[in-house]
Amino acid sequence: MKGFGSDNHSGIHPELLRALIESNTDHAPSYGTDVYSEKASALFKKEFGPQTETYFVFNGTAANVLALRFLMKRHEAVLCSNVSHLNVDECGAPEFFAGKLIPLPHDQGKLTLSILKEALIRQGDQHFSQARVVSLTQPTEYGTCYSLNEIKEITTWAHSNHLYVHIDGARLANALQFLDCTYKEMTTDLGVDVVSFGGTKNGLMMGEAILVLNTELAKGAHQQLKYIRKQSAQLPSKTRFIAAQFSSYLDHQLYLQISHHACEMAERLLQGLKQIPQVRITCERQSNAVFAMIPQAWVKPLREKYFFYVWDEKTFECRLMTSWDTTTAEVDEFIHRVQQLAR
Repeated sequence: MKGFGSDNHSGIHPELLRALIESNTDHAPSYGTDVYSEKASALFKKEFGPQTETYFVFNGTAANVLALRFLMKRHEAVLCSNVSHLNVDECGAPEFFAGKLIPLPHDQGKLTLSILKEALIRQGDQHFSQARVVSLTQPTEYGTCYSLNEIKEITTWAHSNHLYVHIDGARLANALQFLDCTYKEMTTDLGVDVVSFGGTKNGLMMGEAILVLNTELAKGAHQQLKYIRKQSAQLPSKTRFIAAQFSSYLDHQLYLQISHHACEMAERLLQGLKQIPQVRITCERQSNAVFAMIPQAWVKPLREKYFFYVWDEKTFECRLMTSWDTTTAEVDEFIHRVQQLAR
């Protein structure tokens, strides 16, 4: 049974599964010294710039946590949205491994420059953890996207205040569909320092990548981040099985095909729900997430066949996610079921 719970619930994209099978035909050196890892790293350089240094890890929390640990000292802090995955869904791992989080108010998931500026009031005060990193989620937990101007504005301000900018890019390709730009134009060209690049929510079986984009940081990354990764039990022995998937994902821009389909299905879902008076869309769709308030009595019968998350138990605002394997038939059937309940 499929549903709209998360793109993380979907299976492996056939092209990526094929890449896994093809990489399983022979022996290869371990710990990232294989040709598959070399190819994937070269493709990341092609997409993000020649200075890019790539470090493969098992999951998104690890990518976020190790990236932050690399960027900051123990007495330093991360400015992040109070609804960010970092703050809500990582069981305190960022603070356990890296440093303090300073969660801030958001505007539909996004941090604003005015909010960030207020967070620096105690900078230099020895009684407070010192901000060192701004972490942005792209797209956000509400499916919204920072514009290129917003990212540039934040990175310019951050760097002028000696802060790094990290992007949690678990669904980064979906933002490309809304912004109509390239990875490089959305990150490296705007001054983003480090990206947690998602794989699992984009059709991979497993695996994420830490991308160090800042030229000066990239020079020193190999002398620090590789040890941090190993010490944190995130250096895969058979790295080729993560790298081979990323090679297939990046080569010939498969990521655009995957993200386009997911966003197209989300738009179809949105347009169907908008026609039902009892359903209220609560957030502009800018990626593969649809947020809507659904009458409480409808939630249980709908979730019997198509699972989705109730985002707010008080208002019954629900989040519905589409993925690479969502079909038009599944979207239409869900809409039809909602229409039946509305009669």
